[in-house]
Amino acid sequence: MAYLTPGDPRSRLRKIQILVVAIAVLFGARLIDLQIVEADAINAKSYANRAVSRVLPSIRGDITDGTGAVLAHTVFKYDINAAPDIVAPFNRKVNGQDVQISVQQAATEISTLVGQTQPEVLAKLVGTGKYSQVAKAVDAEVYRQIKNLDIPWLFFDPRPARVYPNGAVAGGILGFLDPDGKPLEGIELAQNACLAGKDGEETYEKGVDGIRIPSSAVTSKAAVPGKSIKLTINADLQYFAQQVLTANVAKLQADWGTAVVIEVKTGKILVAADAPSYDPNQPGKSSVDNRGSRVFRTSFEPGSTMKMVTAATAIDTGKVTPETHFIAPFGLTIPNSNGYRVTDSHVHGNDRLTVAGVLRDSSNTGAMQIGNRVPWQTRYTYMQRFGVGSMPGSGFPGESAGLLNTQSTWANDVVKRYVSTFGQGVSVTPLQSAMMYQAVANKGIRLQPQLIEGCVDASGNMTKVTKDKAPVRVVSEATAKSTLDILEKVVEQGGIGKHAAVPGYRVGGKTGTAQIIDPNTGRYGNLHAISFIGLAPVDDPQYVVAVTAYKSRTVSNSLGATPIFKAIMSQVLRTYRVPPSTTKSANIKTQW
Repeated sequence: MAYLTPGDPRSRLRKIQILVVAIAVLFGARLIDLQIVEADAINAKSYANRAVSRVLPSIRGDITDGTGAVLAHTVFKYDINAAPDIVAPFNRKVNGQDVQISVQQAATEISTLVGQTQPEVLAKLVGTGKYSQVAKAVDAEVYRQIKNLDIPWLFFDPRPARVYPNGAVAGGILGFLDPDGKPLEGIELAQNACLAGKDGEETYEKGVDGIRIPSSAVTSKAAVPGKSIKLTINADLQYFAQQVLTANVAKLQADWGTAVVIEVKTGKILVAADAPSYDPNQPGKSSVDNRGSRVFRTSFEPGSTMKMVTAATAIDTGKVTPETHFIAPFGLTIPNSNGYRVTDSHVHGNDRLTVAGVLRDSSNTGAMQIGNRVPWQTRYTYMQRFGVGSMPGSGFPGESAGLLNTQSTWANDVVKRYVSTFGQGVSVTPLQSAMMYQAVANKGIRLQPQLIEGCVDASGNMTKVTKDKAPVRVVSEATAKSTLDILEKVVEQGGIGKHAAVPGYRVGGKTGTAQIIDPNTGRYGNLHAISFIGLAPVDDPQYVVAVTAYKSRTVSNSLGATPIFKAIMSQVLRTYRVPPSTTKSANIKTQW
């Protein structure tokens, strides 16, 4: 039998001590490595597991009218969300005491505030998921009430919401946003670079229970709010014009109507009204065709309102004066046109009319004779000067240039040359029509129409919209004066024009009854675009009002447009306190 020899106890103790020291050194080294050498990396990894980032949405800038009245504004709405995997009863201080609130009771409290039933809310709180939307886009008051319930497993995400406080007022101008905040129409789209802000970012930590640690939020990038857009329109006038226009378009059973008000000496658009319009708060309730603005985009043959251009052109080139004599028959055959015959709106004999009389009676045959005094190439140039066929430059997206056929077309189509004298074969938008009259009202100078004043920052500093079109001398000042005198005779003596008169003011204007081509036949049908464009006061023109109703079915001539013009022009003159006229109209003969 072998026996173990007892070792040296002191030796074993030393070995054990060495082993303990080695282990301690090893753990110490690892501790130093974790707490010092790798501390930053470990903390970063740990933070990454705890940290959550979210977007801080920016506030979109306001849109205001020329007086500063807010037409579009952004408010915050809130999504109410829950994390079902941590939904549980919780304690709440009630009268200084901790009271346990059950999930069922919390669901009842939430449901009364969000307009849902308790079972509906409860169903959204059950499960193992990390996210469940309890309510979407509640307003600030509801959000505050729910937040005050102090429910730890509810979370709130702010959602910017665009609000148009005046509803349909200027809806066609303002445009709207889609549910994700993307601009789709109008000024919202055209001026998005000014209106849109820049979103920020916030990071916060969550505890092991998944609940946000309130003191941990760090904003890494602050949200930058958008700037505001100031328009030229007057919201009160816009409202009035839309009311008048909508009521009359309904009476006329027309497809649509427009009304434009221009400040003569600046080119500012004070009113751009459409009927039907739409409420940008609820764009989905309107048809796609009604969500823009026909004032800027829809062109049509203007008819007799173009006779003003014909007369002004002939006067400016020295071919006629306001009292030059013409014999205007009921019908006239265009030379070299294979018998194309033009007639007036009513049967009559050979009327002995001056240029002023031709416009007063709105004679097509008379207008063709006036226009024929001027070489067609020169007339074409004058139409260009009046803005026909070119973009007005208002700043509204998608505006139309209308239609002015090429000179080559005119050279080869004698009918188009002749009928253009009374507004057929060319097309203009309601805005272009108004700006033609702005030119003669402004001593012969056509301005670029202005819808947008500028972009305004938080300090109130405005970056004005730069005009890219220089003023155009359309006709001489003397010609403009003579043309105004003629237009005044239309209102003083015209069978229809006299219905546009505004008591106390000298008013000039022109009727327009344009036939509309039937797309099924390619020929002019029985429906018309009826218009009246006028200005006041003639002795010192301040405002142009242009009114159109398209496809009127109850009144087939401008008698349906003059009441709209009169109501709007009267309101404009009152609004801006324009003094009544104290002078008398020019003594011009209209017949001989």
